[in-house]
Amino acid sequence: MDSEKWDAIILGGGSAGLSGALMLARSRRRVLVIDEGAPRNRVADAMHGVLGRDGWSPLDLLATGRGEVERYGGVVRRASAAKAERGGAGFAVTLESGEVYTAGRVLVATGLRDELPELPGLAEQWGVGVAHCPYCHGWEVRDQRIAVLSSGPMSIHQAQLVRQLSDRVTYFPNGTSISGDERRALSARGIAVESRPVGAVVEEGGRLSGLRLRTGDLLPIDAVFVRPRAVPNDGHLLALGAGTADAFGDGRWVTVDATGRTTVPGLWAAGNVVNPGATVPVAAAAGSTAGAMINADLVEEEIRTALAAG
Repeated sequence: MDSEKWDAIILGGGSAGLSGALMLARSRRRVLVIDEGAPRNRVADAMHGVLGRDGWSPLDLLATGRGEVERYGGVVRRASAAKAERGGAGFAVTLESGEVYTAGRVLVATGLRDELPELPGLAEQWGVGVAHCPYCHGWEVRDQRIAVLSSGPMSIHQAQLVRQLSDRVTYFPNGTSISGDERRALSARGIAVESRPVGAVVEEGGRLSGLRLRTGDLLPIDAVFVRPRAVPNDGHLLALGAGTADAFGDGRWVTVDATGRTTVPGLWAAGNVVNPGATVPVAAAAGSTAGAMINADLVEEEIRTALAAG
């Protein structure tokens, strides 16, 4: 596969990367997707809020997407990219295996990783009894006993969103500060506040059963919501010189325009790697837009080349 130059290489085969690849492949572009095969939502049994695919397994969605890309001539390679570099008239991507592929354009859709609070038992229930998005997983635990664990300034907002789904919601500041106004707002909607710190997430038979407080008390809980820290997998973007800015209230993120174009010519990014709030359909839309704009950018280059050749 490395004997010819590709029109575009896409790093990441999630909903953003595959959507970009689909647009390019349908435009008869030679596109190569390099994917490690570890999507962020792989721990979830089902995805929700995805029109026409609500309740589908996220892994089944990606398998279907890979087949669609390949049907139009795109290539999806299960591999890990060691580095990406600028050189000549485009980019060079080196795999962990040492293979090198070149392309005129690159789309980075490598997503992010969730850094969970350090709480015994929490990681084991991630994607099972512990979730982060009320829109993605809230309906399934409606009317149940729900705990919201504070992990940052947006946790109270998260508790208010969860309250829309159940009248049995308890907010756990867990050592973080809570103002009088915030406490009154929680109380006004019937959200209980438990000030005693949580010591562990407890499961029984593989299912969440409650929260063990540091006092030793066990509180029966059916579901836990917590906001993990979103860390973008942006190493390749940064290595290629993409510009960053303070964003999302959580450090510096690579900046893109409405089409996914970065500050580096020929380099695009889409999905969670540049937008921590991008759900599956949002990421897919961003990838689709980026793929279309990459094709348009290649067309402009081909026009210039044809004119120069007379």
